[in-house]
Amino acid sequence: MATASMAFKSREDHRKQLELEEARKAGLAPAEVDEDGKEINPHIPQYMSSAPWYLNAERPSLKHQRKWKSDPNYTKAWYDRGAKIYQADKYRKGACENCGAMTHDSKSCMDRPRKLGAKWTNMHIAPDEKIETFELDYDGKRDRWNGYDSAAYARVIERYEARDGARRKYLKEQQLKKLEEKNNNQNGEEEEVSDEEDDDDALKVDEAKVDESKQMDFAKVEKRVRTTGGGSTGTVRNLRIREDTAKYLLNLDVNSAHYDPKTRSMREDPLPDMDPNEKFYDGDNRYRVSGQALEFKQLNIHAWEAFEKGQDIHMQAAPSQAELLYKNYKVNKEKLKSKNKDTIMEKYGNAASDEQLPRELLLGQSEREVEYDRAGRIIKGQETALPRSKYEEDVYINNHTSVWGSWWKDHQWGYKCCRQMIRNSYCTGSAGIEAAEAATDLMKSNLARKEAIEEIPAPSEEKRLATWGTDVPEDLVLDNNLLAEALKKEDERKREVKDERKRKYNVKWDDEVTAEDMEAFRMKRVHHDDPMKDFLH
Repeated sequence: MATASMAFKSREDHRKQLELEEARKAGLAPAEVDEDGKEINPHIPQYMSSAPWYLNAERPSLKHQRKWKSDPNYTKAWYDRGAKIYQADKYRKGACENCGAMTHDSKSCMDRPRKLGAKWTNMHIAPDEKIETFELDYDGKRDRWNGYDSAAYARVIERYEARDGARRKYLKEQQLKKLEEKNNNQNGEEEEVSDEEDDDDALKVDEAKVDESKQMDFAKVEKRVRTTGGGSTGTVRNLRIREDTAKYLLNLDVNSAHYDPKTRSMREDPLPDMDPNEKFYDGDNRYRVSGQALEFKQLNIHAWEAFEKGQDIHMQAAPSQAELLYKNYKVNKEKLKSKNKDTIMEKYGNAASDEQLPRELLLGQSEREVEYDRAGRIIKGQETALPRSKYEEDVYINNHTSVWGSWWKDHQWGYKCCRQMIRNSYCTGSAGIEAAEAATDLMKSNLARKEAIEEIPAPSEEKRLATWGTDVPEDLVLDNNLLAEALKKEDERKREVKDERKRKYNVKWDDEVTAEDMEAFRMKRVHHDDPMKDFLH
């Protein structure tokens, strides 16, 4: 109920306020006064007289509509370009490490990066810049000529006048030269007439240029672009002369070249069987493989191939860089072609020139018969040249007379000249071979002497070693009682290993293994390759 009564009260207040405003508009009530005591025009719309919510206005006022930026620094002025205030003689602490100015740091320095900055050289200290802090007013922000320097345009005019004067001077020199040739010429009136025509053509160069620029606007059509509420006016040029036959009228066959009316394009040739000297249109595909279109396609291909080979080049991201690299590539390619051509001409001579061929080439013929097959291969009459690999051949290092890999022994490569197996060793020649053979003979003799001196092992030890091996000697005699006890011990050991809970704490280890123990181990051992191992237990 309280919420409903408050809402009713607010609606009632709103109704009373509207009635009061209508009365003021009709002149029946006095005008409302704002905070400053000024009257508010009752005919001002409510969306203008009501203040925004963030101003927390308790009563209607027009204070928020008045100019609230009254700062004297809020001006239309502009920055003083290039003004300097002070230039120090030595480096100051906190200044720019590159130029030495106090008004910026080395990261924001606009001077050329020095090899050694002013902080270390203490020379050529740059002056401090003039820093201005002011705000632009409404007109200053929107003035497109604010800060414009007329001296800059004066330099443009001077450059244009100098270029124009040089052009006029050149034309005047050409006319004077033709007049001198005309006076010195004594060949009749025909040449005089031709000279007069040339003079007239030279004088009409600029007029012809003007006429061409005027004629460029033929068949110009003005149309509105984006006219949903304004938009800009665009110019569309129709480059087809109206007297020429349209593309789609060249061949009325339905199955002929396709014509797209939206783009006015016909890629294929509408009349492929017609004499090319008589037709003026060959299809749009002809322009795709000729002129600048072909050059642009080659530029794209070069950019793709260069990117695949590791160069940081992109046709869309940096087109100027790609075009410059392509130009450098063409220049280097032409230089390489000319260099190869000069090398070949220097080696074999040039038959097209008037120079006399050397005597070696003139008398270099022979009577030897060479027979070729249909593919151009030599069958007989000339020895086939051995193909050379891409690796270096016949390169001898460290005084060797043979290459690495010319000697093979005991699964190792080496040098044939000294029979060494070490790759970068120094060649020792025949002396090294003799020393190696002597060392081998000495080692063999030592081994033979050691085998002769070595004592024959005892039979008991031989029997014990045999019990540990895989091969059981034939003369081995086993005790059946001891073998039965060994089998029981082996079963107990396997049960203990299988169940860890039955393993005792105090384990007694015995390293004495008898022949019966080994036989019990062999009998109880499970072979993983045995197909019946799963049925043993």
